Amino acid sequence: MDSTALRALQEPLKHRYRDDPPSALVTLSAEGTLGDEELTCSVQTGRALVEAGLHPATGGDGLSGCSGDLLLQALVACAGVTLRAVATALGLDVSGTVRAEGDLDVRGTLAVDKEVPVGSTAIRLHFDLRGEATEEESDTLLRLTERYCVVLQTLLGPSPVSVTRG
Repeated sequence: MDSTALRALQEPLKHRYRDDPPSALVTLSAEGTLGDEELTCSVQTGRALVEAGLHPATGGDGLSGCSGDLLLQALVACAGVTLRAVATALGLDVSGTVRAEGDLDVRGTLAVDKEVPVGSTAIRLHFDLRGEATEEESDTLLRLTERYCVVLQTLLGPSPVSVTRG
C-alpha cells in the first residue's frame, strides 16, 4: 500500500469522525474461558485460540502463553503496524524489526515480598529499522509512531480500569 491508497482508505473515515465525533468511539473487547483442570484461561484472538497460563517462573510448565508475554506481543504488534502506517503516510520505505522487553520481579505476584510491586517495573520498546530514511525522517517516524500507537499510549497514560463481577 502506498500513501495515496492509505489516504483514500482513511480520508472518508476521518471526515465522518470530524463531522460526527461519537461515531469514532469504538469498544474493543476480549473474553476468556477459565480452564477446568489446568491453571489456564483460553482467549480467542480472532484468528487463533491462545491458552494463557502461568509463566515458568511462577510454576507454569511453559506450554501455555504467558499473559505478560502477550502484553509485550500486543505492544510490538501495535507499534509495528502503527510504524508501517506512519511510514506509508510519509512515503518512507522502511523495514526491520520491533522488540519489547519487560522487567518483572515475580516475588510480587507470588506474594513472597509485599514490598515488591506486582507487574512490570520497566518496559523497553526498540526499533531496528533499515531503509533510505534520513536521520530526521527516522526521528519523525518514531515520534509519530509513539504518538499514535494505541497500546503504547495506553501503557504510558493513566487509563481508568474498573474490575467487576457478574
